[in-house]
Amino acid sequence: MSMVTERPVSDPAGQSPVCTAEEAPVRSRDLRTVVAAYVTLTKPRIVELLLVTTVPAMMLAHGGMPSLWLVAVVLVGGSLAAGAASVLNCYIDRDIDQLMRRTKRRPLPAHTVTPRNALIFGLTLAAVSVALMAAFTNLLAAGLTLAAIVYYDVIYTLWLKRTTAANTFWGGACGAAPVLIGWAAVTGSLSPVAWALFGVVFFWQMPHFYPLAMKYKDDYARAGIPMLPVVASVRRVNAEIVLFAWLTVLTSLAVWALGLGPVYGVPTLVVGTIFLVEAHKLAGRARRGEPVKPMRLFHWSTTYLTIVFAAAALDALL
Repeated sequence: MSMVTERPVSDPAGQSPVCTAEEAPVRSRDLRTVVAAYVTLTKPRIVELLLVTTVPAMMLAHGGMPSLWLVAVVLVGGSLAAGAASVLNCYIDRDIDQLMRRTKRRPLPAHTVTPRNALIFGLTLAAVSVALMAAFTNLLAAGLTLAAIVYYDVIYTLWLKRTTAANTFWGGACGAAPVLIGWAAVTGSLSPVAWALFGVVFFWQMPHFYPLAMKYKDDYARAGIPMLPVVASVRRVNAEIVLFAWLTVLTSLAVWALGLGPVYGVPTLVVGTIFLVEAHKLAGRARRGEPVKPMRLFHWSTTYLTIVFAAAALDALL
């Protein structure tokens, strides 16, 4: 659902601070631009990644392809929930987003959308998503959906992200929640396989996100966010990347041991090996004082997760 020190931002000439999102008027925009801004608030690429894990989990829970109606409901409800969490995250983080080069062009720092409208939009998406899940799946799936939104925006964004270097670890439950939601929507319960799949996504988020945080370390430092690469040594960061990469791969193999076949296990073993090699290469480059190239692991981690869950979906069909 997917894991501060405040100061004014100067204009490009450095002459005067830029007004905050609450103070600045929203610039006039045509309808297409405004719609695009609201879509941007939902962080569609994150929604896409979450759905990659949801459908295979549903297929494994059902032992094949569930009804297309149920899949559609969960996809729509899950997309709305993930979008709601992202919109509310943008609303809460609007003060720090304007300090970071990576985020200062988002709709709230750019004053394309007002904070009030973003808050209303996010809460509306959240309410619709939970209502949809409650009406057409079951209370467990709906409850997990609501819990994921609340955890991500209240526990992670408001508290953990700004106070502890372990924020990515503790926030990892949000990104892994869609696995449980999809499984619960099919069965009304959670099995050991569901929790093992949850563990894969949970552990994966550290070797996935830490390389990104390494690349944007200065941005996070400027905003006063204690991401691990900001407050810890390069050695410590890379040690955690390697540790959690191993935990990710071992947990993915535990899923195989819980009853899946070689259609899942063989490709998971292959891409897991490549994932571990890339994690160790990153640590090795840092240890030798070479350019670390963290985005190489970041992009490969996305490919890794996609292949693992695609293999799970294929295993469920066969």
